[in-house]
Amino acid sequence: MAESRPHFVWLLLGLLLLSGCASQPPLPSEQPRLQLPLQLHLQQHSAAGSQDQLLVIQQDQQALRWTLLSPLGTPLARQLLVDGRWQADGLLPPNPEARELFAALLFALTPDDQLERLYAGRDWTRPTGARRLNGAPHWHVRYQHNGRFQLDVGNGLSYGVAPLDDGARRQ
Repeated sequence: MAESRPHFVWLLLGLLLLSGCASQPPLPSEQPRLQLPLQLHLQQHSAAGSQDQLLVIQQDQQALRWTLLSPLGTPLARQLLVDGRWQADGLLPPNPEARELFAALLFALTPDDQLERLYAGRDWTRPTGARRLNGAPHWHVRYQHNGRFQLDVGNGLSYGVAPLDDGARRQ
């Protein structure tokens, strides 16, 4: 009986590792060409209410740096997307919800002319004024005007997304 215990532990660890890999949100096959940096206002909607957040997406050498902030500027999540994998950026604890949000936003922000190539093999559709990723997770994007869109990420959670107005750039 004592000999089977180490095998059971290794089997359990292997299953946990596989379940962690299976729960990773879909990412494009390579980094899309985006006009960076992007500064977005996010309004999270759930059964618990609404919450405002700010998101900054920047190019950092070969990586995309994603920084989610409270309205007061407190970092909530920081991740680097490097070679199709998320990496921690800084000392914040891992935040799987933020990684899924970032992956869904990357799907929503990918330009139309890159979508078919970067999300090949994924079950997605592009009805007029919208975009859907079917399966698990299930994302639904409804585009509005002036760069705004609604993003449903499932489990009763959605986001209103709008570019931050940079009045200084217009003058």
